[in-house]
Amino acid sequence: MANWCNNTVVFAGKPEAIRQIQQLFKEMAEQEQKEGCGQLPDFVADSNGGYFFGIYQDYDNTDTFQYETKWSPNTEVLQKIAEHYKVDFTQDYEELGNCVFGRATFSDRLLTDIFLEYEDFEQFEFDEETDTYQFEGEEYESDYEILETLLERKIENQFTNTNIQNDETIR
Repeated sequence: MANWCNNTVVFAGKPEAIRQIQQLFKEMAEQEQKEGCGQLPDFVADSNGGYFFGIYQDYDNTDTFQYETKWSPNTEVLQKIAEHYKVDFTQDYEELGNCVFGRATFSDRLLTDIFLEYEDFEQFEFDEETDTYQFEGEEYESDYEILETLLERKIENQFTNTNIQNDETIR
């Protein structure tokens, strides 16, 4: 049985394109209910998985969709959707059983995927006596806040390193 990767994707683009994506996800969710199996958009080839399961749209945030995939995120499929509708996206994903936690961003036709490595997960530990997580001398009720902190640091470092490289290129 597959481990389920939780995904949240937010699309950004022209309102008409976002409406078309909403319709696409609505149709895939309805089709999944009928067929009882994962879905892909018609314009995405069924070559290496990436199926959407348990699709849910937050109607307060009409550009935000949640769904599951088997084992890992389906970033390549999202990129094909974004290219098809000429939009950008940000995807947050997690499957903690296999130490998968990251954020993929597709903007101006450039995909950036920043994720935690196994070593990142070793930076904190669970204390069974206190039922808390220990990280940098602090106690946390959940590991999620720690993982978000570690990912944000990686994203900041990526951004800082990119800016340093760009500054050096200009000189």
